[in-house]
Amino acid sequence: MQDKIFEAIKNDPANKKYTQAGIDPLYVAPKEAKILIVGQAPGKRAQDTRLFWNDPSGDNLRAWMGVSREEFYQSKDFAILPMDFYFPGKGKSGDLPPRKDFAKKWHPLLLEQMPNIELTLLVGSYATKHYLHLKSTAKLTDVVRNYRAYLPEYFPLVHPSPRNKLWQSKNPWFVKEVLPELKRQVRISLEEN
Repeated sequence: MQDKIFEAIKNDPANKKYTQAGIDPLYVAPKEAKILIVGQAPGKRAQDTRLFWNDPSGDNLRAWMGVSREEFYQSKDFAILPMDFYFPGKGKSGDLPPRKDFAKKWHPLLLEQMPNIELTLLVGSYATKHYLHLKSTAKLTDVVRNYRAYLPEYFPLVHPSPRNKLWQSKNPWFVKEVLPELKRQVRISLEEN
């Protein structure tokens, strides 16, 4: 079934320009996965190397979760479904946003194939607003501060980009309170059978 979904995504007319350029959709959806990470969209480096979170943001995310690079990439415990499976291109101040209806169309089909998901990490505002059904005016800082309201299913997070160091310095509660709980929740999910 996974192969059929992959081919359907590639052959969707909305993805024609990527398929014609020889670019495959980028996501990781092992049926054994216990933790799902939903982010924005693959960056250019991820699309070119076919490896998610292979940058300083990924190093930060793994440190936040308390998992090694080996555990992250070589186990089948982690699924990664970005809000769009293709690099959306560059904008004036970073990457363009993911296409609006992409996740709504493809995530449910892939989630059906992963019955063991214990915890979903929502990284950034696009994933958080989509999965938590929040208004566009919702402030990510407030959502992350109130992360306990979404447990045990969801854990909202800011993006782990090194550029968010200033945000972290203005919000010391994140490192002091949120990250220890994130590590705990990740460990609980990984250790459950």
